[in-house]
Amino acid sequence: MISRLSDRPDVLALSLPVTYWDMLGWKDTLASEANTRRQKSYAASMGRGGVYTPQIIVDGITDVVGSREAQVEAAIGARRTDMHEVPITLSLSPSALHISIGALVEKSADDATVWLIHVLGHASVRIGAGENRGRNLDYRNVVRDVRAVALWKGQPLSLDIPRADQSLPGYDSVAVLVQEAAYGRVIGARMIGTSGGQQH
Repeated sequence: MISRLSDRPDVLALSLPVTYWDMLGWKDTLASEANTRRQKSYAASMGRGGVYTPQIIVDGITDVVGSREAQVEAAIGARRTDMHEVPITLSLSPSALHISIGALVEKSADDATVWLIHVLGHASVRIGAGENRGRNLDYRNVVRDVRAVALWKGQPLSLDIPRADQSLPGYDSVAVLVQEAAYGRVIGARMIGTSGGQQH
């Protein structure tokens, strides 16, 4: 389902492998503690008692069991009718990612976090344990790193993020989310390939 959503021009779909299934005896090669913390933070902000997989979070405010396609589509459709999106433009130079965020008249009183997300578009992993043991699974838009880079207060904002961080795991795209508070409603999202490809 994530592969199909990733191909849609009206959806920015991200996959966040989590670490807590590592207890089954095989360490997920794509999982990160940052992804696990993000899922737990969503659970806390939505008043949920815990986390589960597969889980899809739609625009930071709705969670759906990730295998229930009709419910996922309904959640996306409901958000589309309620969307007030802040404009984001991304451009790349050899040394920096330039982020330009516009104003939004109907922004809430809360500041919004600007998240910079490094994304690997495609990955194939052979699973070593658990219910998928022995299978090769194909992933799309895998989140490799997430960093808060600024607060957005409703006014136009420009940022230049250096590209020369050699500590990052492999990635081929960057996404920017503008999200109320830290883990609230997503009010803007954009992604661009690091080779200067088309924005999404």
